[in-house]
Amino acid sequence: MRIDSHLHLWSPARGDYGWLTPDLPICREITLDEARRTATGIDAVILVQAAPTEAETRFLLDIAAHAGGFVRAVVGWTDLAADDAPARIAALAGEPRLAGLRPMLQDIADPDWILRPEIEPALAAMERAGLVLDLLVRPAHLPRCVELARRHPGLAMVLDHAAKPAIAERGHAAWAEALHHLAADSAIACKLSGLITEAAPGAGFDALAPYARTVFDAFGADRILWGSDWPVLTLAASYDAWRGAAEALTGMMAPDAVDAVFGGNAARIYRG
Repeated sequence: MRIDSHLHLWSPARGDYGWLTPDLPICREITLDEARRTATGIDAVILVQAAPTEAETRFLLDIAAHAGGFVRAVVGWTDLAADDAPARIAALAGEPRLAGLRPMLQDIADPDWILRPEIEPALAAMERAGLVLDLLVRPAHLPRCVELARRHPGLAMVLDHAAKPAIAERGHAAWAEALHHLAADSAIACKLSGLITEAAPGAGFDALAPYARTVFDAFGADRILWGSDWPVLTLAASYDAWRGAAEALTGMMAPDAVDAVFGGNAARIYRG
């Protein structure tokens, strides 16, 4: 089974996508039907939140419930700092397609926010519920992720977009060192996704090769999940072009390892 582990759907008219400004060509209705037409050859997708509201999470869960199995799971959002966060998490976990939660850490000014004491009850509730914590972070967050994993060894975590390395600025060395530390010191998995939009405008997929090799070397095939990050991806490349590039980048792997990266790991990590 081929699974896209990171795909977005949204409706700007809902009004809670603060980052999705009218100047962006992706500021339009993105529907499940369009996703089906685009992701040819993909058996299922993981829908990932794009707005910091429970209303959007419910919107995605409703889509998933009527998707005929094409949406394998949803990674949603709730306010992990709220006093009633454990109760909210328990309620959301009762939804059969809710597999994880994603605080938008890259947009929070304090890089240590996820380590604050007031977040602990929510993280404990996620662990009890068997939910995955998706980590939307920048390279500066990677040492914090190591500490987070040390505090919560039973909480499944997935690093989105390999922590968004500064490919356009050729920021490979420090990112690679931090990523290797993370992989060695935790059980966190990593998405092979979102890299082309971190490259310089017009850069080809060759610019991604050193970063992809670092992900492969650090995590191994059993902890890597391929994702498109569509439709954000379309700001830099097409769906088919990125999938083809990713397949080429994984061409040195054994067939069972490729199957794991392109679906097996997502099926194992995200319930659904």
